[in-house]
Amino acid sequence: MIHKTGRYALPALAGFLLLAAGCSPLRLLGPKQQLLSKVQLEGVKQADAERIQALYRQKPNSRFPLPKLAIYQLGRGFYNPDRLQRKLDDTRALFDQRILDARPDSSQVGKLLTKRERRTRRLQLALDKGNAIMRLGEPPVIYDSALTRQTAEQIAIFLKSKGFFRSHMRYTDTLADRRFSLGRLLGGPDSLHRRRVTVTYTVTENAPFHYSQLDYDIADTAVARRVLASQPATLLHVGDQYDEEVIGQERARIEALLKDDGYFDFRQQYITLEADTSYAPTTVRLRTMVASPATELAHPRYTIRRVRFITDAGTVRFGQKRDTIVQDSTYFLAFRHRISTRLLNRKLAIHAGDYYNLTNTQTTQRQISQLDVFRFTTVNYVRVRPRTAEDSLRHELDAVVSASPAKRYQETVEFGGTYVANLPGPFGNLRLKARNPFGGAEVLELGLRAGFEGQYELASNDDEQQLKSQLTTQLGANINLVLPQFLVPWRNSGFLTRYNPRTRISIGYNFVSRPEYTRTNLEGTFDYIWQRSAFHQYVFTPVDLSLVNTPYLDQAFFNELVSRFPNRQAAEFTFNRQFVPSLSFTSLYNSNDFNQTRDARYFRVFAEVGGITRPLYQDLLNKDGNGIRVTDFYRLNTDYRRYHKLGPKSFFVYRLNGGIVQPLRPSNSVIPYDKYFFAGGSTSVRAWKPRRLGPGTFTSYVLDTDGVTPKRDESGNLIRNYNIEQPGELLLEGSVEYRFPLFDFINGAVFTDFGNVWALQPDDQRPGAQFNFNRFYQEFAVGSGFGLRFDFTFLILRLDVATKVYDPTAPGSKWAIRNAGLFKSQDQTAFNLGIGYPF
Repeated sequence: MIHKTGRYALPALAGFLLLAAGCSPLRLLGPKQQLLSKVQLEGVKQADAERIQALYRQKPNSRFPLPKLAIYQLGRGFYNPDRLQRKLDDTRALFDQRILDARPDSSQVGKLLTKRERRTRRLQLALDKGNAIMRLGEPPVIYDSALTRQTAEQIAIFLKSKGFFRSHMRYTDTLADRRFSLGRLLGGPDSLHRRRVTVTYTVTENAPFHYSQLDYDIADTAVARRVLASQPATLLHVGDQYDEEVIGQERARIEALLKDDGYFDFRQQYITLEADTSYAPTTVRLRTMVASPATELAHPRYTIRRVRFITDAGTVRFGQKRDTIVQDSTYFLAFRHRISTRLLNRKLAIHAGDYYNLTNTQTTQRQISQLDVFRFTTVNYVRVRPRTAEDSLRHELDAVVSASPAKRYQETVEFGGTYVANLPGPFGNLRLKARNPFGGAEVLELGLRAGFEGQYELASNDDEQQLKSQLTTQLGANINLVLPQFLVPWRNSGFLTRYNPRTRISIGYNFVSRPEYTRTNLEGTFDYIWQRSAFHQYVFTPVDLSLVNTPYLDQAFFNELVSRFPNRQAAEFTFNRQFVPSLSFTSLYNSNDFNQTRDARYFRVFAEVGGITRPLYQDLLNKDGNGIRVTDFYRLNTDYRRYHKLGPKSFFVYRLNGGIVQPLRPSNSVIPYDKYFFAGGSTSVRAWKPRRLGPGTFTSYVLDTDGVTPKRDESGNLIRNYNIEQPGELLLEGSVEYRFPLFDFINGAVFTDFGNVWALQPDDQRPGAQFNFNRFYQEFAVGSGFGLRFDFTFLILRLDVATKVYDPTAPGSKWAIRNAGLFKSQDQTAFNLGIGYPF
């Protein structure tokens, strides 16, 4: 038997080796071409290695997360350029004849031209860049020694710019190849595999230079006083390492400083920084020189003579002049004044008589744009021509603010669908927006929504239970009014104008009909919103009132609900008539953009206190014990996210999220159901269904018909229940994700999520649910997976597939990864479809 195996193994091995040799990507190379296999950087100890690697003019083919060259080679096997060229020529000839036959019908000719362009463009793309498989991969990177030499020169220049004036740079390109090859195995020539190039850049840094002295040489005394007075804010300090990037930033700082002090004509070209390294080893004496204008001894300082605000720029009325209203020395011009000039004047940071100020100009443009009643806003300055000799000594500007009105009414209609519990669920949203309805730049929004979503209903059938699918109904409406100022009972000054203050008044109604219950929620909020910066926003909600009612409640569902709540009183309160008054505060910092393309941070802090005034009216609202219930609570939530940009489309991101909710007074033990924390779902721990993770190590089982005894399967094992929401009072969760490009608009991700929720009080109904500081870190659920993101610029469609790795609620072994498989175990793997990134 051994003899037979050996007899067939040798030919099989030889065949495999021949196949491997024949499939070498080096066969894609032309004569005398070489494949760039590897690039190495050596000797970098103090400089930024990542910045140096970004200077490479050539990089090897990407191997992570997919071998791009192998994919390209696979597609190359199906690529026939001659056939594509013939098809392209035939297509052009066909459409040329059809266009000729369609004349003189211009409409038909136009349609044919469009079709010809679409089809020929697709064929030309395949001819130029290969078929779809080839475009998913990468063509071989042909080694170019000229690009290597240019890279070495750029690295040397970069090192000098960072203060390594005595650094040296050299490079080597070798054909050493440690890969397996059939030619090498047989002892013959290995010409094919001797075509892989490894490039090594070797840096000798030597000691960097530091500033030993900082001097200034400014002929204009007024400019000199202003620059020297700002020295505490300078970016250059004695002892710092020489850095041309920081020097450039210092030039920009001085320019902005002077532009904020009236120097309208000042430019960076007037600023020169001269470095002298001849005094002592590894030291630099840096002199900042500011030149005067060629025609004058001093830089002119401009004041604003007049401010004009055109509120309907772009509107044309032939034979009609704009009407002018003067408000605090500002001239407002419009064919018809629809917006309060007093409000608009409060948004201006530019005033007649002030010196020109770049920051105030940018603030004015930002604040007008944020009103959401204009399509675009520009601020321009016109020099005032002197009429007398005395006027020539005064340098004046006229400021012109031009704002083009946005569409007064706007509507948005959205339709979509979900597929849950084997049922399709259509939904639709209608949003109407009215701008400036009351003449104060307000924005009035009305929203209507309706949707159906499938869900599993726990139904009883004789002595066995089964999951049935039913549709739930959700209807809602809301109306929002946003005012571009704080609505307060006292006179509103312009002190907070630079923070873009807004007042938002909202009223919303939501109706939910499920097989287990019918629930309504009427809510009203009053918010103050302002921004500390372009990235940092505050929201203070002094009034948040919610009235909840449950007209119908299934008793079997209620008994199930009681089994997973801390106490019966809490379950009863959740589906009783309840009044929830609260106030809250939110601080949100987000330096990212909509498509998350920046190296950025996100930090959100939310604090809410409810029912402070409960003792004043609880007895009045609940006289007979069946009226409206009121509770009190406090809720804290923090969410931190970090986005590390590794490449143009590659990111390493992570998230830490935590929260706590508890009754405010010891005499109260109930919390509104909507205020609990939940874990699981497409934006949480993705291997678990939404709101189904936890709490702690508590395991939920399917109950028998008596609603108390856990049910067992044919083998006598308890049947786990994966379809019950699990509320908690403490939340701790996090995610780590690597995002990378795959093909064109398709991006990929690999991720790991962890987290759980816990109860803060002992819970006899849910053993293992209580938080314990000595063991909570052992109760984190862990899930991992991969995902696809379809980036359509205006919309990001996301598909994540996650499997459980560690399940703290599992009986027996907690390592659920042993059951990994798409369909191997119930609830082991979850598919999440969503819009936007998970965080």
